[in-house]
Amino acid sequence: MPWTREELAARAAAELRDGYFVNLGIGIPTLVANYIAPGVDVTLQSENGMLGLGPFPLERQVDADVINAGKQTITELDRTSYVSSAESFAMIRGGHIDLSVLGAMEVAENGDLANWMVPGRMIKGPGGAMDLVSGVRRIIVLMDHRAKDGTPKFRKSCTLPLTGANVVDLLITDLAMFERPDRQSPFTLREVAPGVSRDELRAVTEADFLDQGVFG
Repeated sequence: MPWTREELAARAAAELRDGYFVNLGIGIPTLVANYIAPGVDVTLQSENGMLGLGPFPLERQVDADVINAGKQTITELDRTSYVSSAESFAMIRGGHIDLSVLGAMEVAENGDLANWMVPGRMIKGPGGAMDLVSGVRRIIVLMDHRAKDGTPKFRKSCTLPLTGANVVDLLITDLAMFERPDRQSPFTLREVAPGVSRDELRAVTEADFLDQGVFG
């Protein structure tokens, strides 16, 4: 049975460590904030200049002026601070963010990431993804294992324009989790969704990966 969006977010949240500065991308990654373990003190950073994002608000707490980079309303913490967009990107480009969780359209077996455009479709721009993958120390990607037409999204090589080359460290899909110890190593299967067999997983995965026989 495939993992839900919430389960993907929970698995990514388990990778956060005390003291981390973390950037969460638009979509499923924003849910990671709901699953940070008690006692793990992380500071969430948003490209629009907010440092120290709180959880999503209750209806009575909604303030239309307090938003994340995806224009979702959020709450402040007692330590929240605000900086200009230029300063926010200086944090990212300067290597001051420990980890970023992003969505993706495709990931390649060598760690290439495509998550910003499909040729022929109108887009507003790449956002901050290209800066994030080049400036952040560790990149986690959350995505569906297959596209809507059933084609694999974990591929031998990306067919869509790249956001970054050799940048993905941990890939979590709705079917499995893959990790590599460094960016010179191949991805290794770390965990699979309940009821998914090796044969089923390989049948819907174009990329090559190592399998150490450890299943969740």
